[in-house]
Amino acid sequence: MQDTPKSNRLHIAIVGRRNGGKSSLINALTNQDIALVSDIPGTTTDPVFKAMEILPIGPCMIIDTAGLDDTGDLGELRIRKTKEVFNQTDLAILVIDPLVGVTASDIEIKREIESRKIPLVGVVNKSDLVDIDLGVMEKQLGLALIKVSAATGRGIDDLKERIIQEAPLDFEEPYIVGDLIRPGDFCVLVVPIDSAAPKGRLILPQVQTIRDILDHAGVSIVVRDTELREALNKLAEKPKIVITDSQAFARVAADTPDDVGMTSFSILYARYKGDLAELIQGAKAIRSLQPGDKVLIAEACTHHRQADDIGKYQIPRWLKQQVGEGLDIQWSSGMGYPENLEEFKLIIHCGACMINRRQMLSRIRMARQKGVPIVNYGVFLAYANGILDRALKPFPEADRAFRE
Repeated sequence: MQDTPKSNRLHIAIVGRRNGGKSSLINALTNQDIALVSDIPGTTTDPVFKAMEILPIGPCMIIDTAGLDDTGDLGELRIRKTKEVFNQTDLAILVIDPLVGVTASDIEIKREIESRKIPLVGVVNKSDLVDIDLGVMEKQLGLALIKVSAATGRGIDDLKERIIQEAPLDFEEPYIVGDLIRPGDFCVLVVPIDSAAPKGRLILPQVQTIRDILDHAGVSIVVRDTELREALNKLAEKPKIVITDSQAFARVAADTPDDVGMTSFSILYARYKGDLAELIQGAKAIRSLQPGDKVLIAEACTHHRQADDIGKYQIPRWLKQQVGEGLDIQWSSGMGYPENLEEFKLIIHCGACMINRRQMLSRIRMARQKGVPIVNYGVFLAYANGILDRALKPFPEADRAFRE
């Protein structure tokens, strides 16, 4: 359970007003002192993440958040951080303080969550401190409520049961490649080993793709780009698909027979984590870039940049080859976008291996709302190498979207 990547867990955000018992509830759910508990309102500042397992759902990520009724300049920053958490939330738990009752703030929080189409569970904490007329509170809030006490543990099992009932069935992403293959199919995975490759291990998209192939009774063959042609010649039958690291696109396309499917890990992730058709439309925007246009290279995580880093060096180099000098290229890392997002003519996003699907879809939606085309690394690199049409052939609907 502890080895399950964060991005593959059901994300459960605990939200509500300050001092309503959110932090004590997360401690009761996890049976650990994860979140700092205090009678002082506003004790929780930044979101607190804790991995746990709720059967039969499996691995989850519980998120404690700051109160959404916070005040002052720092309070506004805390509220903004909490609302950023909504972008990756699969299910929310709204905590009501019975010592105060249902307030206008609680009702507004409920509306905010429901407007984002996030499943919602209502909880009244501190039930050991006061008699609660649950029916009256449910009518005021317009939401079924569960009576719990984080201090005594009463109602915690009922809350877990409700989480199981309300958890979205589709919170886990679709298959990476499993729906493209049949049992026994050969899948050749091309993994270049260069200065940017992590020592002694594979990166997460490669590992997860291998696991997905195994789950669907396929056969994984992992080679470096320098050994691909020899490996293909030695196979008794042609593979169903060749999947490459995007940086080796040109060489792999040249060595892979035309009648063998070929794509990249990043393009698979464009579908697995986001909206492949939308990202393909973003690739078309490359054609209209002009000197002076702003381009944002966005990565959802922070990492140590290696020599010839793909986002910092390779993509800007390819952009200059496509457009020429004079582009205003900027970078962002982490969960947020720059506040001036609407000024950019294109967003080139990482493969999103470290965030969940809801969060990537949210980032795509934010770009769409600002009228900014968005493409991910793999789709961009296939386009830059002139082979996007070939890399999309395993996905007929996406291929049609590109050709249209």
